[in-house]
Amino acid sequence: MSEPEIICERQGAAGLVTLNRPKALNALTHGMVGELARALDAWADDPAVTRVVVRAAGGRAFSAGGDIRALYEAGRAGRFDEALAFWRDEYRLNIRIKRYPKPYLSFIDGIVMGGGVGLSLHGSHRIAGDRYSFAMPEVSIGFFPDVGATYALPRLPGRAGMYIGLTGVRVGPDDAARLGLATHLVPLGEHAGVIDRLVAGEEVSDVLASASRPAGQEGAITRERATIDACFSGSSVANILRRLDDEASGSGSAFAAQTAADIRTKAPSSLAITFEQVRRGGGLDFEEAMATEFRIVSRVVRGEDFYEGVRAAIIDKDGAPSWRAGEVDTAWVESHFAPLGAAELALA
Repeated sequence: MSEPEIICERQGAAGLVTLNRPKALNALTHGMVGELARALDAWADDPAVTRVVVRAAGGRAFSAGGDIRALYEAGRAGRFDEALAFWRDEYRLNIRIKRYPKPYLSFIDGIVMGGGVGLSLHGSHRIAGDRYSFAMPEVSIGFFPDVGATYALPRLPGRAGMYIGLTGVRVGPDDAARLGLATHLVPLGEHAGVIDRLVAGEEVSDVLASASRPAGQEGAITRERATIDACFSGSSVANILRRLDDEASGSGSAFAAQTAADIRTKAPSSLAITFEQVRRGGGLDFEEAMATEFRIVSRVVRGEDFYEGVRAAIIDKDGAPSWRAGEVDTAWVESHFAPLGAAELALA
């Protein structure tokens, strides 16, 4: 008998969720999305369940994202409806988590990217362990930061959200706490004991307050905040790159030079879409943001760069993507945000 991909069980006062694909870095499958959605629906109406606790097996990753290889294979075979069914259900799950009526606590250690961000970031409590490593690196594979990033990134302090979206940079636990990506910092060795106290029904706020530590060493985002805010307030991707280049040549900033070089390796199409979604996202509520992302993914899945990016990074692993030829102009970008008519994401 194979191990279940996700385990949803009631223990004491908690609905306890274990992501259980450690060899795949707990990447989300469509089945996992459906199983968690069903559990959340049941627990919302169960008075015996007063909080939901999400953890991950394996130690290396909370969740490295969605099952990109499976989505790549479906799209390459022209099974776009199959791929979009995953994203549709995943985005609805993100909304369910954002609006969940009970405390939703994610214990995050190791890698948290893509779909793993969607499972954790929108819950009421995000508890970061020592090896917490947050990233939204989708622009590196011809995709875009989804699973609610359209809503979350513009609401980070200053221009940190635009910086994270356009670079895919990794954020450690201390910077994550300063940005609000993590709500609490709890050493990994204490996670099991904290979960036991939550299962026993102790008050959530008291448990976390007694176990949490303050933010410590500053990471790059905190140290370079002034440069990030000045450069990433640019009016376009090209303008941001010019500002970074000027900062690198004017003040000798190694950070600005390296950041500009990193951005230039990303898919130009993804950078243009990401810039626009972050620009728009501050004026959208969560449901509007998720509907916007479904509009974008419905176009990206029929494009070129996503498959080329996944090929270079995951399939052939040559690290040499050949991005979409042709100008990424305003009309092309706008087309990704256009309504889908009858195919819009149903939010009920």
